[in-house]
Amino acid sequence: MAMVLALFFWLLAVVTAGIFIGRVWWLPELVSEHGAAVDRQLALTLLIAGIVFFAAQVGLGWFIWRYRARGAGRASYWHESPKLELTWTLITAVVFIGLAIQGNRVWAKYFLDDAPPDALTIEVTAQQFAWNNRSPGPDRKFGRTDPKLMNDALANYIGLDPNDAAGRDDILTQNIMAVPVGRPVRVIVRSKDVTHSFFVPQLRVKQDAVPGMAIGIHFTATKVGEYEIACAELCGMQHYKMRGRLLVMDSVNFEKWLKQRAGA
Repeated sequence: MAMVLALFFWLLAVVTAGIFIGRVWWLPELVSEHGAAVDRQLALTLLIAGIVFFAAQVGLGWFIWRYRARGAGRASYWHESPKLELTWTLITAVVFIGLAIQGNRVWAKYFLDDAPPDALTIEVTAQQFAWNNRSPGPDRKFGRTDPKLMNDALANYIGLDPNDAAGRDDILTQNIMAVPVGRPVRVIVRSKDVTHSFFVPQLRVKQDAVPGMAIGIHFTATKVGEYEIACAELCGMQHYKMRGRLLVMDSVNFEKWLKQRAGA
């Protein structure tokens, strides 16, 4: 029985290492500039944790096999070793603090750095259970909004003021966001009811939409295509329906899309 248990842990270690090395069930295709740093940090973290896991499972299997005998061959007990405990505690602390510092650099570069001056700005207002997107029209200005003007029955989901001339050419879409490939995009995330989470796995973008807050994120898409915008925060009974589409277009098709939407 001990030998079977030891083989189980050795097999577990080998299979887990194979899944990691072969990148089975890995991340979806990367289509953003900043995402490479996120992927590297994740791979480094998994590599270190994987080495520790592999060594622990192999060691556990060896101890089970080595000390499987009874009588004189059984494992013996000894009291704690302060030096040994201090050693592995310091090693663990150095590894975890090092990963935290490196990860904080990746996080800070993405969340604290300002978007480039030429970035396209898009507002995303989440609600149960849809994404309301607004892009500026040809005047490159957003119109005024007022929460008192929100009326879902009239499709005024964000409370756009119809008397503000700057907002008459604003492009409003629900569950569809279009961006040009290769151009920085700044997204201002809001929520009109409960907490949601704006999540595009291929972009390595995830940001909570918190009621009462306007949170800015930015990214640059690198590949034309259509990608899912998911809500990564349980937001109600129909949370599963809260899905949108991100359309990454070349500059020509993006301008055509803007003109079509502006004239709609």
